[in-house]
Amino acid sequence: MDRGSEDDDEHRGCHAASTEDGEVEVTPACSLSGGVSEILAHGIWGLLNQEEERMTGPTMFGEQGDVVDPPSVSPISLMDTCAPSISTLPSCSYSSSRHTDFSSSSSSSSPLSLSPPLPPSVELSAVLTDTRLTLDVYRGGAAALPLLWESIPGQLKGLQYLRLGSEDKAGLDGALDVLSHLTGLRSLAIRGHCLHDSRGDPLPGLLTTLPASVSSLSHLVHLDLSFNQLSCLPSCLLSLPMLSSLLLCHNHLLALPPDIGQLSSLTYLSLLGNELVSLPPGLGQLKALQTLDVSNNLLQELPDEIGSLEELVKLELSQNKLKQLPESMGSLFSLRELVIYSNDLRLIPLCLNKLPLLKIDVRDNPLGRPPTPPPLSPTPDEAETKLPELHIGFNQHSFCISSAGCHVFLPGGAELVFPPGCIVTTTKLAWAEKRPQRKWVQLEEHEILLSRPLELRPHGVTFLKPVEVCVPYHRTKRKEVVVRTFDGQSWSTLPTELRRGSESHSSRPGGRPARLACCSVNHFSWFMAVSRPVKDSCSVTPAGCLLVSSADPGVKLHFPPDSTVDTRTITLQVLQVSMSDVQVLCGDPQARVSPLLCLSQTSSMHFLQPIKVQIPLPSGVTGHTVDMSCLHLLHGDPTAQTWTDITAQVSLYVTHLYAIFYITHFSWYWLWYTTQRCVSGVVRKIYQRLKQFKVQFLVLQRKTDPSQVLLQCLPSNKVESRMQSLSEQYDGPQPSDLCDLLEGEQFFAGFERGLEISTDRPDCVGGKTLFRVLLQPEESEGSVYLFSTGSEGTSEGAGVLL
Repeated sequence: MDRGSEDDDEHRGCHAASTEDGEVEVTPACSLSGGVSEILAHGIWGLLNQEEERMTGPTMFGEQGDVVDPPSVSPISLMDTCAPSISTLPSCSYSSSRHTDFSSSSSSSSPLSLSPPLPPSVELSAVLTDTRLTLDVYRGGAAALPLLWESIPGQLKGLQYLRLGSEDKAGLDGALDVLSHLTGLRSLAIRGHCLHDSRGDPLPGLLTTLPASVSSLSHLVHLDLSFNQLSCLPSCLLSLPMLSSLLLCHNHLLALPPDIGQLSSLTYLSLLGNELVSLPPGLGQLKALQTLDVSNNLLQELPDEIGSLEELVKLELSQNKLKQLPESMGSLFSLRELVIYSNDLRLIPLCLNKLPLLKIDVRDNPLGRPPTPPPLSPTPDEAETKLPELHIGFNQHSFCISSAGCHVFLPGGAELVFPPGCIVTTTKLAWAEKRPQRKWVQLEEHEILLSRPLELRPHGVTFLKPVEVCVPYHRTKRKEVVVRTFDGQSWSTLPTELRRGSESHSSRPGGRPARLACCSVNHFSWFMAVSRPVKDSCSVTPAGCLLVSSADPGVKLHFPPDSTVDTRTITLQVLQVSMSDVQVLCGDPQARVSPLLCLSQTSSMHFLQPIKVQIPLPSGVTGHTVDMSCLHLLHGDPTAQTWTDITAQVSLYVTHLYAIFYITHFSWYWLWYTTQRCVSGVVRKIYQRLKQFKVQFLVLQRKTDPSQVLLQCLPSNKVESRMQSLSEQYDGPQPSDLCDLLEGEQFFAGFERGLEISTDRPDCVGGKTLFRVLLQPEESEGSVYLFSTGSEGTSEGAGVLL
């Protein structure tokens, strides 16, 4: 179960809420045996990498610039805001402690009723204040806007902040008709994904365009239309002279209008997650633009006019299809952050060397590799041949493959692709998902097991052509996913390609296709998906070399000539550490830490020459402000799990942004900035604490169908809100006690009040009832036993083995 369910890649940067945080829905099934036993062999990477997302919710300001908290809503809806922190919004007269009694000021003698469309318990003061109206925390809440306009138009004319959900088409259309009257608006949000359905899936936004009358909102500064159905930019937006922040994330935009340069006041533009193939030259006329995010699109090139964005500070181009960057980008002298990972870039233009303060993220690009040759045209036979599909049921653990080949879909999302001619005669094969037993599933430090081991039999069977084995895995955040195979003696890593499964094959009806980690093999064995910190490797020869981390380009290893006699392979891993966690655990609010470096090599011999290591200084520390007496370099021994302060034993100095030191031995290195003494002991305790996971478990039954059981493993900080959201449809025992789960640990979770499990049921054998579970919605499946711990009849207590 994925630890804390960190942000999904398709909603990355928009804090989109996800329901993939351990939810499992269970239906009766008697066909499988065994239980769910999952090794959470999580290294500290997943928990430590709680870095600040690059887009946060819009910040509103009250009197004297004080930050005004948004209304009390569910954490899911708050996390769905896709916007920058806007410090340019002017002050307003809003005060969270001052509410106007609109019911008494109304001409009607009775208080204004908002039910329907809002719930009966919702009062006017809960959604409306002097300058702010919030209608996106109730389903169909947008329908309340016309009602309010008819009843209290005088109060609405003073609105400056308005939030609407776009999940209800009829209510939304009525609200759009009112917008033109709210001429004082400064911030407007009409977003989808604000609310969730009974299964926890976000409700899509249904906004397809805006009425032309929106152009009358001449004071509008901030506009958020994310998670909707826009296919083109509404033309009325080009007439908003003061618009400075525009968010169109996760729509269906195919192109931008040529005259987008009319938005001369725009400082923030987010087009994340659309279908843009190109950008218009008119984009270069946005002279005030400071942040541009066009990641997760289909861009193949950038216009030369992008070099005219003189005020641009941050440019997000990740996850596109860019093959090169224009030379005009050398004119972006204000640019400080360029994110271009996951493209097809083979060369970084030299013009960027003119920007010495620029930080570039170039991960997952084929830098330095020759161009990929175009694919060969398929022969007529190949073009007409489509592999037959074979969908395997839960009870079917064997199947036959002929020389014609086959595309096999296994329960839980796994896929096997047998090409034509991979075998000569029809062969019977078998599959099984194994419980990850700790004694034989060996994970390295900081690795996470993302799937149950998939066994394909008979072991050792060979194929004439490579067979593609695709293992479904839980999502991971900014880590490398690889497939491991077991040869009977040890596990080894296979070259891995990541993709989504077939659109016609999902782990549950209506769900998204599974994430697959795919490898090509010539034999059958055991396979499993593992995530690990990104590994950067190089071969060091006597001539020396330079190794730069793809996870953090500020980390560099410089190997001078004659540092080794024989060629050896070097591996570098960089782990980002949450500074807030470190400060809390060590009790020092001023503590700062650098990324943790894990260095290894194939040779056991020390280097003949000192190796120069460059690492970024801890956040908030610069070469001008650093107190060298508070800077400590720690050496970690991964075998003994000990940390030693080696500051006095190495040559350590700092530049403005980096710390530089020299070593001859490879191991773990961690740079700390703290006023505490006895740093080694503190670091050792904190490293162990950071590898703990505080979780709780839920087992609930659907009220309308008690045979439907939901099983969840959640981070402790999400349990309360999740219980509230499920209370209308599910009932059952209270959450389990708080559990401290160490990496690699398996444990039994018990509950004080049991589920109603009748021993008279035909599928109850020996006091145990088997259920089919979804370990992650849309991703993988398994099974679990719920069993009686009391007398005959119904259970007095129930336990779940995870």
